[in-house]
Parts: sequence; structure tokens; C-alpha cells
Amino acid sequence: MNTSTTSGAPLPASPSGMQPRANHSHPERPVRHSYPLAVEDASLGTALSLVMKTMPYALARFGILLAVSVISIVWYVVTFGGFGFLGSKVHPFAGYLWLFTGMGVYGYFWWTLVRYFLYMLKAGHVAVLTELVTKGQIGAGDEGMFEYGKRVVTERFGQMNAMFALDMLVHGIVRAFNRTLDWIARLLPIPGLQNVVGVVNAIVYSATTFIDETILSYSLARGDEDNFRSSRDGLIYYAQNSKEVLKTGVWIVILDKVATFAAWIVMMVPAMVVVWILPSSWAGVGGFATLVFAGLFAWNLRAAFLEPLFLTMIMVKFHVSVRDQAIDETWDARLSAASDKFVELKNKITGTTPAATTAAVAG
Repeated sequence: MNTSTTSGAPLPASPSGMQPRANHSHPERPVRHSYPLAVEDASLGTALSLVMKTMPYALARFGILLAVSVISIVWYVVTFGGFGFLGSKVHPFAGYLWLFTGMGVYGYFWWTLVRYFLYMLKAGHVAVLTELVTKGQIGAGDEGMFEYGKRVVTERFGQMNAMFALDMLVHGIVRAFNRTLDWIARLLPIPGLQNVVGVVNAIVYSATTFIDETILSYSLARGDEDNFRSSRDGLIYYAQNSKEVLKTGVWIVILDKVATFAAWIVMMVPAMVVVWILPSSWAGVGGFATLVFAGLFAWNLRAAFLEPLFLTMIMVKFHVSVRDQAIDETWDARLSAASDKFVELKNKITGTTPAATTAAVAG
């Protein structure tokens, strides 16, 4: 494997001793990247194949979400049950104190711990998917999937909070840019839906949700020394290919509605059976609890298995679209006009090393 940069200087060694990722970044050329692609088309079959190869990530995410759902139900019963009991038996102040304490503890648990681990898991998944999209295999074959994802992300960004801050910056830029697009309704394949604002917003949301991870994938595939520079170029590439990417967004909305409805049906059938066999005196409470469990389980299925599929569809479409494509710098001005955050991102470009990402975010 070639481990030299385009200038001929050797790439720095990986802290783990593994071979470093090649540098396929050419910020001075019209085509800003030269990374290979192991996929030839952006079909649904390609995306399904990639998701199946990375199924351990989906299963891990499903396990975490399922555990959080069970904990959430227990928290709901304890917090609001305690609120009612203390408020009526002791003092209303004691009830409210219990309620606000419970809400604070749960908020910290979700936003600080669960959200952090889910984001780490997603970042590692993106790294593994990127490797499969560009090379067709994970590393040199002597490293586990989870270990590889964690190592690559850590080497590129140093600290998770730096990558998270960059991700939020990119997300804001994409959301602002997508709001300027006035042709999305024309992508809809069904006559009469062009005037349904909710459908158009769903398409925009589907793209906005997954483009930030796609830009992360582009940065990893390109191997640029400056993550802000590759993110800036990735955003321009998205802007000039937005019509093709958002066509995929249309199919994601359709698949999402159909598959989510199917998941609800599958989960509701056993729920209704349980309600039917419960004693009449229990039917109200038991039936409601069972329906809540079924709904949460269906949501977990969507978040763990469907969202990775939708992300992969957008990611593959992007990589295939930008292959050997020269960048159109006129989009720089359009993005700058659409979003102040894009100007902020450009101002953070240092052109030095990945470690500069942490310093730039901190500044």
C-alpha cells in the first residue's frame, strides 16, 4: 500500500502501529480527491449489501436503544408515580421536587451519556462504511470492525467533541442551503404531491439528516490534512450535486413511510393479541402499556436498521456522483450567501494537520 502523500513525504504513522490511510486530497486541483471506489452504482441493492456487511453496528445500536426504551418506561413510572404519591400523601412541594429531580437525572442520562455513545457508534459506522465503499474491505483484514471504526475516527479528529462540533456546523450549513432550493417539489414522482408542503419538508429533512455524516465520510475517504478544508469542498460538491442526492431523498421518504408502517403493523399484531387475552379488568392499563412497548420497539427497529440504510443510500449516491468531478467554485459564493456558518467554517481552515481541528473548534 502506498503510504506517501502527493508531495512524496511519508504519512505519519498510526498510533496503533497500523498502516495509515492514504492521502487522496488535492486541494490545488480542479478534482479535489482521488480516492478509489469499490462500488459502481448507487442502487438500493448496493446500499443493502453494505448495511448487511456492517450489521454488528446496527445490532449494537438496536441493543442500546432497546435498553434505553425499557429504562425510559421504568423512569416514567417511577418519576410520575412518585410525583403523584408524594404530592398527594406528603406535600405538593415534595412531589414537584421529585418530578424535577427525575427529569434532570434523565436529561443528563440521555444528552450526556446515551447521545454520546450513540454518536460514537454512528461515527465508527460511517468510517467502516467509507472503507467498504472505497476499498471493498475493512483495513488490512486483521482488525475488528469496531476497533477499526474507533481508531480511524480518533486519528482523524483527535477528540470526539471536535468532530461533534464540526458535524453540527455542517448540519447547520446544509439545512440553510436546502431551504433555498425551490425545485424540490418537481422531483416528486406522484402528480398532485408537489403542493404538499409536508412531503417537500420530509425530503429536505431526509437529506439534511444524513448529509453531515456523508461529509464526514468524504473527509475520511479523501484523507485531507485539514478536516475543515475537506468539509468545505464536500459541501460544495453536495451543492452542485444536490438534485441527484435529493432524488435519492425522495425514495428514502417513500421507503421510510412504507417500512415504518410495516414495522408498526408487525409490532401491533402481537400487542393486540395480548390486549385481547387480558382480563377485562386489566385491559385498559395492560393494553395501553403493551401498545406503548410495541410503538417503542417499532421506533427502535427504524432507528437501528432503517436509518443506517438511508444513510448508506445518500452516502453512496454522493461518492458515485463526485467521482472524477471537478469542483465548481461558484457554489462557494452561493453557500456563503445562504449560511453564515459556511463562512465560519471557511475561516477555520488551517491547511495543517487533523489536530488543528480541535484547536479551531475551541477557538
